[in-house]
Amino acid sequence: MKRLGILMVAAALALSSQGAAAEPAQVAAAIAAADRTPDNVKLDEGRKPADVLNFFGLRKGSQVIDMFGANLYWAEIMAPVAGPRGRVTIWQPSQFLNDDRRKSFAAFAKRQKNVALISSPFEAPNLPANAFDFMIMNLDYHDVYLENAERKIVRMDPDAWLKTIYAAMRPGATVGIIDHVALPNGDTRGTVAKLHRIDPEIIKADFQRAGFELTGVRNFLRNPADDHALVVFDPKVRGKTDRVVYRFRKPR
Repeated sequence: MKRLGILMVAAALALSSQGAAAEPAQVAAAIAAADRTPDNVKLDEGRKPADVLNFFGLRKGSQVIDMFGANLYWAEIMAPVAGPRGRVTIWQPSQFLNDDRRKSFAAFAKRQKNVALISSPFEAPNLPANAFDFMIMNLDYHDVYLENAERKIVRMDPDAWLKTIYAAMRPGATVGIIDHVALPNGDTRGTVAKLHRIDPEIIKADFQRAGFELTGVRNFLRNPADDHALVVFDPKVRGKTDRVVYRFRKPR
């Protein structure tokens, strides 16, 4: 059934093509929509979705992959902007997908028709090849370095994981990455396990080694008041950590 679901997603994506750049007003209207989840709306101040999506260049007709997106934060905004010729596919690791999130997605999909959900183990993203022209990964790439037996997260090879991501993106595709900043150090896995942060240079090196080109960096989510010493879930910094925003491109 999973294989059939992936093939159906790939077929749907192949039916439409990327369109013109979305106007900032369209992004703003989607952010202001009355049917967004109240808990997600509360996150807007800290996440600055208009700045993020305008910088990444979300387009009408985009074939979007929203990595780790089952909380629907980005999908609620991106699906109306992508429009009827576009599609937003959420990928959620099976370790992080519970019944409540499945029910939330089902309710969302009833009112927003251009969305899909696929899931697989964290260590094995089951993404269709050459299917997407836009990806967003918000505050989650660092977890590729995480190993946690309690949550059934096995040790992963970031290079192998990104090879799958690269194959899923079409030539010329945009990949937008946001993550919590860690200070440079020689223990990426240890830092992720302790703080859920990552040195931005590690992100950049990993994606460039995978074949992506870095096309832009923005500082609108940087926070010099964050001393990088606290785990990101600490109430003192939660929602306002120092974050890096990278835009990558798969070469044509």
